[in-house]
Amino acid sequence: MSSIQVAGDAPARLVDGFARIAREAGLPGAFPRPVLDEAEWVAEVPRLPGKDLTGLPFVTIDPPGSMDLDQALHLERLRGGYRVWYAVADVGAFVRPDGPIDREARDRGETVYLPTGSVPLHPRVLSEGAASLLPGAARPAAVWRIDLDAEGRAVGADVQRALVRSRERLDYAYVQAAVDTGTADGVLGLLAEIGARRLDLERERGGVTLPTPDQEVVPADGGGYRLAYRPPLPAEAWNAQISLLTGMAAASMMLDAEIGVLRVLPPPQPADLDKVRRVAAALDVPWPDGASYGHVVHGLDPKSPRQAAFLQESKVLLRGAGYVAFDGDPPALADHAAVGAPYAHVTAPLRRLADRYATEVCLAVAAGEPVPAEVRKALANLPGLMTAAGRRSGTVERACADLVEAFVLRDRLGEPFDAVVIDVADRGDGGQVQLADPAVIARCDGLLPLGERVTVRLTRADPATREVRFTLA
Repeated sequence: MSSIQVAGDAPARLVDGFARIAREAGLPGAFPRPVLDEAEWVAEVPRLPGKDLTGLPFVTIDPPGSMDLDQALHLERLRGGYRVWYAVADVGAFVRPDGPIDREARDRGETVYLPTGSVPLHPRVLSEGAASLLPGAARPAAVWRIDLDAEGRAVGADVQRALVRSRERLDYAYVQAAVDTGTADGVLGLLAEIGARRLDLERERGGVTLPTPDQEVVPADGGGYRLAYRPPLPAEAWNAQISLLTGMAAASMMLDAEIGVLRVLPPPQPADLDKVRRVAAALDVPWPDGASYGHVVHGLDPKSPRQAAFLQESKVLLRGAGYVAFDGDPPALADHAAVGAPYAHVTAPLRRLADRYATEVCLAVAAGEPVPAEVRKALANLPGLMTAAGRRSGTVERACADLVEAFVLRDRLGEPFDAVVIDVADRGDGGQVQLADPAVIARCDGLLPLGERVTVRLTRADPATREVRFTLA
């Protein structure tokens, strides 16, 4: 990981800058008093399920310090396969349809994360308290039971409301270390085993998991903030596969019932696919005949300049994701191209509005009951609400990174930096470069050789406009 601490007067000024970004994006402020009053009340009197699964030793796996814990899992080995128990926080046990919390959540859409903290979808007394699957506490949950064969294929799925109790709160580094040192047993050993099988099936379906590191703004030791590239751990991919498995089971259930809300992504446009194939050939990235994009990116090394450039250029194939709601005939586009199958968001209801409604549909379908009228009524508006919320969240995340980049570099105008060209403009003049130290991705002027190491010179770093710009040296 490459990182740099923001020092001097930057921390206080950055906090002001993050607040300005929040205002510009129109992020909501404090919850209105009626919302807080209702949240404090329902936190004490949730709708408790009749089924008790507190005897199952669930665990959660999340980033360190997380309090809004949406999911807990327990895994079992069966004769000839596996059983996945996946408990998802039951927000519906606390939120009254069309009540103050529900109406406020529709305005917010999803939790937005800034370096200084989050702007939550629900009041923290719920999202980080009574509804969160914190260890040692009995919580209402929507519990998925999904049986897999020996290859990891789903052969049956069900969901029901139940009371659960998580035993431990784990993080990805802990899980990875346990697997790497051979000390992982029980659930963690099975997570690695099932996760690997599900990744194989993903590639078989033509699905895609990109191995690219995330650029993050994180707190620095001793105060302030730093920029970092965080390479994804295999444990994160294994855990994500359990979430994807659940989302695929939910989508199948809703499509069979002809009602629900899906997360969709159209297949790549032929012109985009042709362009990405040409980029692969130019960068010497192998693309065997008949191989899917998912097969090609699997195993690529983002530390290789040429492969990093290909991964960046090929993201065009994964753009255009959205939501589609239906009540009657299934939608013409029901698949998510990156998943390689129909898929639904159901595993993060503390942080995403659509997940609660999709879960309510699945609970009703699995129980053989009609979908509640208030859920049915809300479906049509969900795609628009979620699209707007996702766009706002992405804008905030990028603006925060731009601001920290400008602060990091503001006193280094004219200095040379080693960089890798990860994107070039269609007309060949200018593009994007990625610096290793500091962890910066920014615009660069000049005739840039895609996928090559270059020396660039900093020409602009303005915290006021959050603009960073280089030129080819």
